[in-house]
Amino acid sequence: MTSRHVDVLVVGAGPAGLAAASLLATLGARVEILEREQTPGGVPRHCAHRGFGNRPHTLTGPAYAGLLADATVHAGADLRTGVTALDWAGPRALTTVGPQGVRTLAARAVVLATGARERPRAARLVPGTRPAGVYTTGELQQAVHLYGQPIGTRAVIVGAEDVSHAAADTVRAAGAEVVALVTELPRAPAAPARTLTARLRHRTPVLTGTTVTELLGRGRLAGVRVRHRDGRTATLPCDTVVFTGDFVPDHELARRGGLALDPSTRGPAVDGALRTSRPGVFAVGSVLHAVESAATAVHEGAHAATAVRDWLTAGTGPGPTDPDWPSGVPLVAEPPLLRIAPNRVTAADRFPYLLRTAVPLPRPVLHVTQDGRPLHRERCRLTTAVPHRPLTLTARWTHLVDPGGGPVHVTVT
Repeated sequence: MTSRHVDVLVVGAGPAGLAAASLLATLGARVEILEREQTPGGVPRHCAHRGFGNRPHTLTGPAYAGLLADATVHAGADLRTGVTALDWAGPRALTTVGPQGVRTLAARAVVLATGARERPRAARLVPGTRPAGVYTTGELQQAVHLYGQPIGTRAVIVGAEDVSHAAADTVRAAGAEVVALVTELPRAPAAPARTLTARLRHRTPVLTGTTVTELLGRGRLAGVRVRHRDGRTATLPCDTVVFTGDFVPDHELARRGGLALDPSTRGPAVDGALRTSRPGVFAVGSVLHAVESAATAVHEGAHAATAVRDWLTAGTGPGPTDPDWPSGVPLVAEPPLLRIAPNRVTAADRFPYLLRTAVPLPRPVLHVTQDGRPLHRERCRLTTAVPHRPLTLTARWTHLVDPGGGPVHVTVT
């Protein structure tokens, strides 16, 4: 086992991790990035559709991932692929394994950018046999775009959000037919234009209020049984099913390190500077909120880089023995809001907050209170907030928070 010391250790080479590493390396820090895959870039590297980067000159996912990786290496960061972080070897040290064997890496600061994963069929408790032809979005995109594998001829997409439509496009790119997009929600969560495109241009039904209750077939998938909200059941003949959405943070490393986790996001609890409950350890990207856009991840990575720079400059900060650690007051999103990130707040925070709702909300207005005292009221830009699409709350009110008060609550009307 060998050891190495760096200024900043970034775990995960997705958009958030690459953005943080690139900026920190530009500022002169010795940065090392660990990526367990053989190719950096995260999810965008197997998303063949355009839409990544700045409009109107958007890029495909692989081109965008390559651009971020090249910029990070050009900035001077040491990018190591095929390396997995196994466990913590100290407050800011990790044990890793890769082509060079087992190593211990110690750093003055650690940035967790481990991303998120989709829950597979087994985790969703869908009964039935275990035939071939069952995918998640990531498995589908890798099979089609990275390895050119055949996937079947008729596919059912479980989900109807943006990632579900991207999966449907991948199915069509593989030469297969999309039988239907199926969602339990009473209305399609994707943008209306995207749903209309699926129905009118591609002649693909979008079945709302519909649940997949069983997978059928032995050896190869033969169909899926669904139940509509009125109780009717039907069988959709298909040889491929793709489970999309339902992301969960890949928080194993944070959990093993004893970092405080937020119960609503299930990722590390962070304040407005994206600091976790362990001094010198930061978290960015989809591990905080599964899952937002690549642009959001890059923005968070750049914001975290500034906080890491301040940590490296000061070299000190609050610690677990201090009564105010972890920093900030808990921030709680009340139902029907599902979650909020960051989820702790200090008076100095200026980073906007991202929320998700469980139900459609026409003309939503967000209210921020602490101990019954109103702090802020904000009307959302969206005419109607829908599940699987983010809401944004500004941080203009954070200076009103009482550090010694109770949790800050965010409600919606």
